[in-house]
Amino acid sequence: MRLHHAGLSVPDLERSLDWYCRAFDLSEGYRFEVPYIGLRGVFALDPHGAGVELLEKSGALPGVNRADPPSANSVHGFNHVCFEVADLEFAYLRALAAGGTEVWGPRDSPEPGVRMAYLSDLDGNLIELIQRGGQAGPA
Repeated sequence: MRLHHAGLSVPDLERSLDWYCRAFDLSEGYRFEVPYIGLRGVFALDPHGAGVELLEKSGALPGVNRADPPSANSVHGFNHVCFEVADLEFAYLRALAAGGTEVWGPRDSPEPGVRMAYLSDLDGNLIELIQRGGQAGPA
């Protein structure tokens, strides 16, 4: 078994799709609509078909602010999306250049041999990036 995607409710589907594709080099996948509940969606996928399902629903309200990992862990429910990357520093800087917000710069993870970083997307959703077995770069 492998994880296929994480779903994120967003206020602007096109804006979020553009950002995820630019920030993480994902590609637009299947689009869909469920008109009777006012829902539109689209997948932003990597070449293996894994990624993020972006969902826009009429009348949806903002959720709990998850500004950083400790605050996200203090509320039950969705916490963050994590992407494994080949070059942590490059991926982190690319996502920030695309408009992401810095949360925690690249650093060693509690898991041995893994480096991690956190940022948030345009709507404040937390995103973790990890690199396994990578050399430590600038923090």
